[in-house]
Amino acid sequence: MSAKTPDQIIAVGEQLLARLTACDLCPHECGVDRTAGETGQCGVGDTALVASCNLHHGEEPPISGTRGSGTIFFSGCSLCCLYCQNYPISQQLVGSPMTIEELADNMLALQKRGAHNINLVTPDHFMGHIVTAIGRARQAGLTIPILSNCSGWQKTDILRLLEGIIDIYLVDMRYADDEIARNCSEAIRYKEVNRAAVKEMYRQIGNLVMDEHGIATRGMLVRHLVLPEGNSGSEEVFHFLAREVSPKVYVSLMSQYFPAYKAVGRDVFGRRITPAEFDKAVEMFYTAGLENGFIQEMEPTGA
Repeated sequence: MSAKTPDQIIAVGEQLLARLTACDLCPHECGVDRTAGETGQCGVGDTALVASCNLHHGEEPPISGTRGSGTIFFSGCSLCCLYCQNYPISQQLVGSPMTIEELADNMLALQKRGAHNINLVTPDHFMGHIVTAIGRARQAGLTIPILSNCSGWQKTDILRLLEGIIDIYLVDMRYADDEIARNCSEAIRYKEVNRAAVKEMYRQIGNLVMDEHGIATRGMLVRHLVLPEGNSGSEEVFHFLAREVSPKVYVSLMSQYFPAYKAVGRDVFGRRITPAEFDKAVEMFYTAGLENGFIQEMEPTGA
């Protein structure tokens, strides 16, 4: 599908904003009236909360590039991961209110600073505000790609509305087991929902496309965080991607897990992963037949 016009984008944004009166933007489908001050699982009302807007150089090479990714970090989250490394933002709602006009202005400011893309971090619960802001920013001269840096636990009907708006999906695949997903992230039907979302994203924009400088311009990149004792289900996730999406799909294999938030002091999740656990996940990646990806180096543990 070709890119939507700014007016079409704004119309989609308004459609998503209208759903806040009985909010069903995420799979929790809480049904609360966020415009009346009610809150559901994500904990936020009808005003966008933003923790930061800045250039970020710590993403994967095609995302950060040489000048940085224009990151807008939204407060709140539809998931509640017991090990969330950004829990002050996702769970404690650290951030400041921002109007749709201010969101659009910040997108344009990040472009002016040289950002390769607009990187929307945890956007789902504010998607109406965000999409409307994208349309207004496009009207005012925004030309760089829009990247959704998302959990992957998303509804396909919402994703279909975003076709022609989102240029790049940077999407998580965290688990291969529903019970682990429920216990670790309070996600219901994770496996079904996550896999349907990833397939829909790939249908829309396909594999990662990079320009002559290695900067992503379009496509999907899957993030997979390796968890202790195989709780991320790496082997099954990789086989799903290779067989049901594409063996050429780009995967970012991440070793950065550490116990944060409610994981501190717990069995299993109360420690970092070991080099042997990560090496096993890397082996599974190649054994599954996947071809493209970025493998994060293990950080020294000090042991």
